[in-house]
Amino acid sequence: MTLLHLFDLDGTLMHGSAAPVEISRQLGLEAEIAELERSFSAREIGPPEYATGVHALWAELTPAHVRAAFDGAPWLAGIREVWQEIGERGDYCAVVSLSPSFFVELLLEWGAHAAHGSVFPEVPFTRPVDLAGILSPQGKVDVADRLCARFGVRRSDCVAYGDSMTDAALFEAVPVSVAVNARPHLAARATHVYEGRDLREAYRLVGLSHPGVAAS
Repeated sequence: MTLLHLFDLDGTLMHGSAAPVEISRQLGLEAEIAELERSFSAREIGPPEYATGVHALWAELTPAHVRAAFDGAPWLAGIREVWQEIGERGDYCAVVSLSPSFFVELLLEWGAHAAHGSVFPEVPFTRPVDLAGILSPQGKVDVADRLCARFGVRRSDCVAYGDSMTDAALFEAVPVSVAVNARPHLAARATHVYEGRDLREAYRLVGLSHPGVAAS
């Protein structure tokens, strides 16, 4: 059976942080992004309002800022090794995140077979953000369905990894899920729960549901 592993980015592949936070740090906008993050977490704003807010914050953003944010982010250990093993098994791995696609897609360099984020204008921004391209939690499920069609698998062949309620819809849509450093309300919905900083350890838990996976 071929599996499709679906990874969230913020708080999952990245420990204790998020792509917008790391990008904003490069611009000296820690306080401003903290307030947007607080409003989003409290559900005072949704993905469209959040996207509009960060787009406005990042008026001075350059590709160099994005690369520095990516290179300096607190990534879990073992990401590339896990994705290499997934590929060698004949399985697939994809990143599906609400964060900007221009950041998420950099993970293709590490071996992800696909990477999908909210679609922002090219950096540096010369156009407003098109809210039609901003992902929602349910939008993650829609992306997963498109990836299933692309890779010739079914939802029943998927494993989801996430940390927050923005991953809840995807956890409910697939049979196996791994809560990675997750908030309690998501951990309670997960097949497996992992706390730590090494994706290899989280990946091994999948072998409890799919014997033979991550056996090494």
